[in-house]
Amino acid sequence: MAQDLLVGVDVGTGSARAGVFTRSGKMLGRQENPILMRREDANFAEHDSTQIWSAVCAAVRGAMAKAGAAPGDVSGIAFDATCSLVLLDAQGEPVSVARNGEDRWDTVVWMDHRALAEAEQCTATGHEVLNYIGGVMSPEMEVPKLMWLKRHLPGSWDRAGMIFDLADFLSWKATGSLARSQCTLATKWTYIPHHAESWKADFLAQVGLSDLIDKAALPQKASPVGADLGPLTPHAADQLGLTISCRVGAGVVDAYAGALAELGPIATDPGRMHRHCALIAGTSSCVMAMSGETKAIRGIWGPHQGTILGDFWQLEGGQSASGALLDHIVRWHSAGGDPTPERHRAICARVVELRATEGLALASRLHVLPDFHGNRSPLAAPNALGVISGLTLDSDFDSLCRLYWRTCVGIVLGIRHILDAMHEGNYDIDHLHIIGGHTKNPLLMELYADATGCTVVEPTTPDATLLGMAMIAANAADLYPTLEEACRAMHQGGVLHAPNPAARAHYDRDYRIFLEMLRQRQAIDTMH
Repeated sequence: MAQDLLVGVDVGTGSARAGVFTRSGKMLGRQENPILMRREDANFAEHDSTQIWSAVCAAVRGAMAKAGAAPGDVSGIAFDATCSLVLLDAQGEPVSVARNGEDRWDTVVWMDHRALAEAEQCTATGHEVLNYIGGVMSPEMEVPKLMWLKRHLPGSWDRAGMIFDLADFLSWKATGSLARSQCTLATKWTYIPHHAESWKADFLAQVGLSDLIDKAALPQKASPVGADLGPLTPHAADQLGLTISCRVGAGVVDAYAGALAELGPIATDPGRMHRHCALIAGTSSCVMAMSGETKAIRGIWGPHQGTILGDFWQLEGGQSASGALLDHIVRWHSAGGDPTPERHRAICARVVELRATEGLALASRLHVLPDFHGNRSPLAAPNALGVISGLTLDSDFDSLCRLYWRTCVGIVLGIRHILDAMHEGNYDIDHLHIIGGHTKNPLLMELYADATGCTVVEPTTPDATLLGMAMIAANAADLYPTLEEACRAMHQGGVLHAPNPAARAHYDRDYRIFLEMLRQRQAIDTMH
């Protein structure tokens, strides 16, 4: 088994996860450790990158112990992470992104919306970089966050000497390499990989970031996904419990890892690609599609070339709060409380009981627009608000269950809205590969089939996102000739769930109401 195992690392919003895999894609061990987040208010969220790296190292060591693997058994490792922004000085020490100036909080979390005004300024430029992010700059991308930091924390900006997307920060911690992934730069930094001049200096100057390339220590050219960035440094190898013979692959934004695991294996048949998408659904949701053609759709991020596989173009739609919205509903309702996994399971179980009696008519006059943290896609409206129609004075546990159920419906109809927008770009999605925490929610899994009309593909691997990173690690370790071949060799298959035809008419009605509520919200927002 020597030099035949692979480690994938996934850093999400609330935890760092690591998995140990064989070269055929079987998971041998998995470990998860929490990461910290500081919240000032709904629009501010910060991480501690030092604590994240510690959580990653502990997760890798824990996964290795569970796998019964020796350090020398591992030939490759790769890291994905949320598109959070890490600020360091030239010596690699943390620099504060927090208004309180505490250097410990050196990372702006992806979901942080402090840069709404800066995002609007980027959109107002009308620059061609907008053609590759759905026409509208999101406050979740890095450029507006960088603008905010330079304007509001000039002391931190002056001290900064390296600025990373979180996945690239982890690769740097592992190797000392300042290389950046084509995935992170193209999807979040306005880097256009298929242009000869990938960085648009005129755009950066327009938004006051003419010094960004030097300030962030950015390369002129990004590294392809899965590229070998070199071996672990002795210090990183010691921290991770691995060896300096372990190679490190250029990573991706977290959603792209799951998309690679599920869409990569069917890349040999480009004619099928327009019918399949990956739905990475947890705290937020990302809808990832691939094509051999350039197809731009307003309100959908992309098309980006080579952010999953080199020869393909990728599109990304999403919801800024999905699992987070269900947590919020539980906290918010008087019968809710702490949204623990046990609480979610109890609510889901009660919904099943209520539906056994009331069927599809359960709370059918209750409707939810799920845009409580803005609408990422397809409206590209970060200021959009959530709407609930059909409330009564009921406040008992069953009323919570009804609201929870109809919030689930609203979340899934929001995904249907994204799929409809993709249809305008000649995508005919009828297969949803679902990855992430939502696979543990039976209500959502049923709805993803019934309310969208798609066949749901549920991966049989215990963690498709970690498997995607193991595929990248295998490519960096040269276990397979190409990343595409690693995807095919390591894929674990999935279980298909067909939609229930009897439910179609009911959810079509719900969807018509959903679209009408969107129109009514827009009308209200424009009234003077």
